[in-house]
Amino acid sequence: MTFDPIRLPATAGRRRPLVPLLVLLPIAFLSGCSSLGGSFGETARALPAPPDLQIVAADQVLPQARQNFRQSNFGYSAAYYKRALELTPNDEEALVGLAASYDRLRRFDLSDRVYSQLLKVDGATAQYYNNVGYSYMLRGNLPAARSSFLKAYELAPDNIVVSNNLELLSSTASG
Repeated sequence: MTFDPIRLPATAGRRRPLVPLLVLLPIAFLSGCSSLGGSFGETARALPAPPDLQIVAADQVLPQARQNFRQSNFGYSAAYYKRALELTPNDEEALVGLAASYDRLRRFDLSDRVYSQLLKVDGATAQYYNNVGYSYMLRGNLPAARSSFLKAYELAPDNIVVSNNLELLSSTASG
């Protein structure tokens, strides 16, 4: 199973068009995410570039990034999201996807930089806090994850993704 970006419901109170949110899958977290390598040999240090990265049409970069993310090819998805940011700096979807790809590669040093840029571009939104909370959860920092999820919940109390993440965190911490 893989993460699949989704959109926040309209009740999330965002000021701008909605961009994808990560969906937490209990299996991925509870298994310790030990199989983050994907099928292209990504490691925590190696981020391979897809062979066709420079020849992909600009309007196909984000679809390729999404597809590779869904297929757990996180090194490739990171490369495509980076390319999308070269073409359209500060694109919210590309920032979210790049940070999520780095998280899945366990390159938290890089994801932290991207989350910092996302905060400047998009502000302190429910999506931002939810995704940062997920990043902290992957790192095993459950108190920081809870704090971020609670901030997301304050901004979007009706959001099912945020509620599910809080519930997942609670069950993980107690089980």
